[in-house]
Amino acid sequence: MLEVLKAILFGIVEGITEWLPVSSTGHMILLDQFIKLDVSEEFYEFFQVVIQLGAILAVILIYFKEIFPWGFGKGKKDTKKTLNLWGKIIVACLPAAVLGLLFDDWLDAHLYNAVVVALMLIIYGVLFIFVETRPRDKKKITTRSMDEITYKQALGVGAFQLLALIPGTSRSGATILGGLMLGMKRKTISDFTFILAIPVMAGASLLKFVKYVHEVGFAMTGIEVMVLIVGCVVAFVVSYFVIKGLLSYIRKHNFVIFGIYRIILGIIVLIYFLATGQLTAILG
Repeated sequence: MLEVLKAILFGIVEGITEWLPVSSTGHMILLDQFIKLDVSEEFYEFFQVVIQLGAILAVILIYFKEIFPWGFGKGKKDTKKTLNLWGKIIVACLPAAVLGLLFDDWLDAHLYNAVVVALMLIIYGVLFIFVETRPRDKKKITTRSMDEITYKQALGVGAFQLLALIPGTSRSGATILGGLMLGMKRKTISDFTFILAIPVMAGASLLKFVKYVHEVGFAMTGIEVMVLIVGCVVAFVVSYFVIKGLLSYIRKHNFVIFGIYRIILGIIVLIYFLATGQLTAILG
């Protein structure tokens, strides 16, 4: 029962932080510092990525009409638009797919720690506040719907997504910042970011699954299977409501509040690890 409660907590954190620009991976790393699951180290590395599958299903459910090329009364023109959207999604995936495969092991070994997460929380929190509070000429908002996104812009968003390879950055945060800087409307880049998550997170989960099977085979304890199922289900339910809520929120608000949250959390984390003497150990 205790492990179920832990899995529920991990699912809630994943479902909330995956879509808000506050870094889900960063929060999962920080949560692991205080709440340890009774699982193997290999399984936990697998779990903290694959739990995203629940969050992906929520995106598919919400955007099913937009991402499925046929049905829903779509004519040839609408089908072409949907296929064109997927073309842009694929282009946006390329930078992270290539570099992610090349440096996945190095990133796991060197950057997945609380200090890096805290610093990235603070740095990108400042960037969010800067981008959202600077005077923005409405004439420079050139892209007001996903249909208007160009392949060049999609590649640019994909380049910004590379920043999210560093834990604590936030994939959604990096792509939303990039989209805003590339002239996209806040709602447009948010929609594009959520749909972009489908192949990105599915690919990351597949990569972790292959690595896990290669290292330990298909072996999982009963507790690990339960933790995985519960975590994914909870992440799905929470993600659905968080995405709906965020889409409603951004109609009238900007992302400054998330920048402030990131800075405060990053400072608290650094103070905590400094006060407990763990900062030197992590850096060492």
